[in-house]
Amino acid sequence: WFNNSDGRFNNIEKANTALSEIQNKPFEISLVEAKEGNEFAPKLFDLTSLQVECNRKHGFPADKTLKLIQVLYEKKVTTYPRVDTTFLTEDLYPKIPAILKGLKAYESLVEPLLSAKIKKTKRVFDNKKVTDHHAIIPTGVPANNLAGDEKVVYDMVVLRFIAAFYPECKVLKTTVLGLVDSHEFRAVGKQILEPGWRVVLNSNDDDKSDENQLMPEFTLGETGQHEPDLQEKETKPPKYFSEATLLRSMETAGKQIDDEDLRDALKENGIGRPSTRAGIIETLFKRHYIQRDKKRVLATQTGVDL
Repeated sequence: WFNNSDGRFNNIEKANTALSEIQNKPFEISLVEAKEGNEFAPKLFDLTSLQVECNRKHGFPADKTLKLIQVLYEKKVTTYPRVDTTFLTEDLYPKIPAILKGLKAYESLVEPLLSAKIKKTKRVFDNKKVTDHHAIIPTGVPANNLAGDEKVVYDMVVLRFIAAFYPECKVLKTTVLGLVDSHEFRAVGKQILEPGWRVVLNSNDDDKSDENQLMPEFTLGETGQHEPDLQEKETKPPKYFSEATLLRSMETAGKQIDDEDLRDALKENGIGRPSTRAGIIETLFKRHYIQRDKKRVLATQTGVDL
């Protein structure tokens, strides 16, 4: 799909006129621009990002994820969970190979890392960004007695940890322009050259943005038939919260507040702490101020009245 470079029409007559001007005329590729780039692996989990990911991928409530990761910590297979950092301290670097060796069930993914020197980057190791506890990672202790949802959460933590030490994903970012008479159209996308960490994680599953569409190969000057179309749409109000988006909004709360004193009070930590946000949300459910509708979080009439 190529989009009109001038953006959208707010007048149906003008849109139909533009459409009639390009019907039955050839589409010519006027620019093909490709740049190589690197995409980094997602950062290690803190509690909030783990709760967000578990809600997004598996529909787990924030409180359930907290309980599951707490159980994994008590079973000594993952590290302390109530953390707000995605970094490790530098003194953990020498211990990484031993942790990886302990992940027997993931041997095929770990083996390429152990056959070379583990990379040490500021995206993973940074003492300045760790206070009392580092990011959530596996301990390397055998996880033989996990089942059901415990295994799901453990698997997410382990794969994110392994991916952090894989090479970057190399991509070719492509912009293509096309002309029909004087009307210009634009398409953007990418081509994966070397998957790198995507061998472990594929974070593109839920990303449907134009920038992430896989592009075919275009040649400058090529022409051909095309099928122009108009898509009539309406602007939509903001989507309902899910627990994932609600957690993120609590984390960054204050940006939309006009009162300067309140905004300053929320600036550092938003609403709550990583360890308390799930409890705050659960309290609202228990008091029937909000309710679940599949993944959506809706206000009840009591909540609206309040």
